[in-house]
Amino acid sequence: MEYFLENPSHLWYLIAGISFVVELSIMGLSGPLLFFAIASLTTGILVSVGFVDGWQGEILTVGLLTAVVAAILWKPLKSLQNSKDKTDDSSDMIGLQVPASSEINATSGTIRYSGIDWQARLADEANGAAISEKSQCEIVGITGTTMLVKVSALK
Repeated sequence: MEYFLENPSHLWYLIAGISFVVELSIMGLSGPLLFFAIASLTTGILVSVGFVDGWQGEILTVGLLTAVVAAILWKPLKSLQNSKDKTDDSSDMIGLQVPASSEINATSGTIRYSGIDWQARLADEANGAAISEKSQCEIVGITGTTMLVKVSALK
C-alpha cells in the first residue's frame, strides 16, 4: 500500500486495468465501467506528468473525466450495440418461394420451409399488404430468426 501512496499514478493505472478487465469479461462493453476505466487511465497519465496533485484533485479529475467520456462515447456505443439487428441478405433461404402457414402481417406470421414453421413478418418492400394462409410468398431477408417476406411474384 505504501508503494501506491508514493506512486499515485500507478494506483490509477491499476484501477483502470481492473476496471477494463471487469468491463470486458463480465459486463460485455455495456459502458459505465468502461467510462470510469478510461477516466482512471487518463487521470493516471495526468498525475504522472504532474498536472494533477493530491488525492482530492485526483478524485475530482476522475469524476469529471468519467462524465466527459460518457458524454462523448454514449451515442457511438449505443449505436454499436443496436447494430446487431441488421437484416441478413446473404442467407441461402433468400429468394425461396414458400407457403405461408398462417397469415403474415407487418408484425407476425409463420411460413413453412423444410417441414418447419418459421417466424415471419412482412418486409418493408411488401407495402403492408398482408399475406393470407397457404399463399406463396418470397423470402427477401432475415432479421435474427424472423424471415422477412413479400407476396411471391409466382402465383
